[in-house]
Formats: sequence, structure tokens, C-alpha cells
Amino acid sequence: MKYKRFEDLPVWQAGMELAERIFKMTGDKSFAYQGDLANQMQRASLSVSNNVAEGFERGTTKELLSFLYYSRGSSGEVRSMLLLCERMERFNHLKSEISNLKSLAESCSRQLRAWADNLQNSPIAGQRHLNDAARQRDESEKRRQAFDAKLERIVREGRGSQPIHPHHSYSN
Repeated sequence: MKYKRFEDLPVWQAGMELAERIFKMTGDKSFAYQGDLANQMQRASLSVSNNVAEGFERGTTKELLSFLYYSRGSSGEVRSMLLLCERMERFNHLKSEISNLKSLAESCSRQLRAWADNLQNSPIAGQRHLNDAARQRDESEKRRQAFDAKLERIVREGRGSQPIHPHHSYSN
């Protein structure tokens, strides 16, 4: 499936959920007087979805990959701070939410890694590298594939469900 908007990406949506839930949790009174912990958790969690969005909008696969790794790094940063909170007695009443947030951050990290692995093996350079000739070739290929599929359906309907074999003659 090709995504046209970053808002439709499952990993962006998961990153937004992570940020929303971190903002809600850090509003708890136990985060008062803990220095910059709440602020840093909020910024790191928001960075997960923001880096996905920025990389997606950049237009090159190379830049997207960089931003996916930044996003993955932010996800790890969130997990690290959640692990710290887990160790601190003042956050004992939040243990369940902390555990759930660690799982969500890990899920984001796995999704980002899988996407990055897939992109690293892709010959696609990105939208920015598409010139008019490349776009025309892509469109021509799509039209050819649609025509072939339509032709196959017509022949199948006329011959009963026999597949088309390029080296066979269909004369009676």
C-alpha cells in the first residue's frame, strides 16, 4: 500500500498516541519538582511522530531514512526515561501506564526499523527524483499492466478459466 499523506501512516499514528499519552501522564503531580523530566519526555515523544512527518515530506528516500532513524532514536529515549520512572518510588502509582507506554514505544521502534529496512533495499530514490520522463514511464507501465489484466480476463471468459500462456496458440 502506498501512502500519500503522513497522517495515514500507522507508525505516525502510533507516535501521536505515544505523545498524547505521555503528555497526559506527565501532567500527574508526581512529575512536579522533577527537573526537566516531564518536559524531556514530552519533547522526545512528540519527536517520534514529527520526524516521521518531516522525513515523509522531504521527498527523497535517503532523507526519509535519516528521519526514520531520528524517530527511532526518540522512541528509545522515551523508553529510557520510562525505565527511569519505573525505578522511582514516586511513580509507583503509574506503573501500569508506564508499562503500557514502554510497549507502545517499542512498537513504534519495531515499525520504524521494519520500514527503514525495507527502504534500504529499495531502488526508489524518492518523489523529488522523479522527472517528467520517469513519471511518464511509470504511468505507461501502469497502463500496460491494466491492459494486460483486462486482456487476460477477456481471454479467460472466452476460453473458460484457462490462463494465457504466451507460447501456446489459441487457434482451433
